Amino acid sequence: MRTSFTVEEIAKFLDAEIRGSSVKSLKGINSLKDAKKGDLSFLANKNYSALLNETEASFVILSQADAGKYDGDCLVVKDPYLAYARISHWFAAARKTNKKVSGEPAIIPTSVQIGANTSIGLNSVIGEDSTIGSNVSIGENVTIGEKAQIFPNVSIYNDVVIGKNAVIHSNSVIGSDGFGMARRDDGSWEKIAQLGSVSIGDHVEIGACCTIDRGALSDTKIHSGVKMDNHIQIAHNAIIGENTVMAAYCGVAGSSVIGKNCIFAGDVCVVGHVKVCDNVMVTARTLVTKSIKEPGSYSSGTTPLMNTQNWRRNTARFSQLDSMARSIVELKKSSKLIKH
Repeated sequence: MRTSFTVEEIAKFLDAEIRGSSVKSLKGINSLKDAKKGDLSFLANKNYSALLNETEASFVILSQADAGKYDGDCLVVKDPYLAYARISHWFAAARKTNKKVSGEPAIIPTSVQIGANTSIGLNSVIGEDSTIGSNVSIGENVTIGEKAQIFPNVSIYNDVVIGKNAVIHSNSVIGSDGFGMARRDDGSWEKIAQLGSVSIGDHVEIGACCTIDRGALSDTKIHSGVKMDNHIQIAHNAIIGENTVMAAYCGVAGSSVIGKNCIFAGDVCVVGHVKVCDNVMVTARTLVTKSIKEPGSYSSGTTPLMNTQNWRRNTARFSQLDSMARSIVELKKSSKLIKH
């Protein structure tokens, strides 16, 4: 049973150059921000370069260019993101093996009501006065707080934590793999092992047919008081702040952070790695392509993302483009006649 790997073993597998002690053992893999002593980390996105000199990671996977700027121990490779994807499976396999060593039956108080054909995995804990519907699948090491309502056909994967008074409607999936892939040299894709989980706060309601992906390294987080309509996708490592509400068909891409008390109308989509501050309202079918740093209402559609008041004016003018274009043509013709 492996709980750690030597730098030399990892370097050989990744065909990496070692800069530092090859006899060190590494017991985990994590982001630059969250890594601790004994962890392996990596830098693949230049937006996180500032974290390189702050990380506590024992070894970092780096490109040749970034390694030249780093004083710590590192593994130098051609493609750090692909290297991280490949080695992530080693740590995922070690974690699964360790969890299988000791497994205890789930703790289910007598006040819990459970429907037919429901399964609850080892080491899971269900809170008092909870109701679990029929055909629900709850994995191992799951914690669900008191007075939860889990409706039929919900799937909750391993290691998910859900607070008290949660409501999860039918056919939602909590903790499935995030969509993490790294491209190989031949154009095919290397799947990244998703080592994080999902953490859900108290008094959260999740509608039917929603999907909340587990984190790649740290957890995806849905904070207390969040309310989600049906058919919503929350990608890996996203964070949704307290008391934020989302209407149907919203989608939040990976590693984006949504603040507290936000309101997302239907079909709002947020691209990856952006931040939306507290107290923001986003109107229907808006695409959030950049971080929002000031509270207020925002919209897009035929225009880039902007303040809703400006968007309404620009949208009105967009509908007038044809007549404006015709007027310009007529003005040009008139101008030519005057010159002659």
